[in-house]
Amino acid sequence: MYEFGAVAIIEFANMADETKDQLSASDLLKNSSLYREFQAEREEILKHKWIESEKAGRDIGFERALTDWIIKHRSKWRKSRQLAGR
Repeated sequence: MYEFGAVAIIEFANMADETKDQLSASDLLKNSSLYREFQAEREEILKHKWIESEKAGRDIGFERALTDWIIKHRSKWRKSRQLAGR
């Protein structure tokens, strides 16, 4: 019984280390500039989806909103973020 308990504690400690590594990798991703840009762009697309869906009186869907936003707004949005220094 004691040996099983010791093995279980060691395995739990190893799992905790793996979880820490996963969390730090997750934190690293969330703090990367590429991920922050992705999140900011996604928020703009979702705003565009909401506005265009309201105009249409129905949900236009993410793909349509994405395509429309890229064609109409993406280049200006990126330039304004570059000028503002993000």
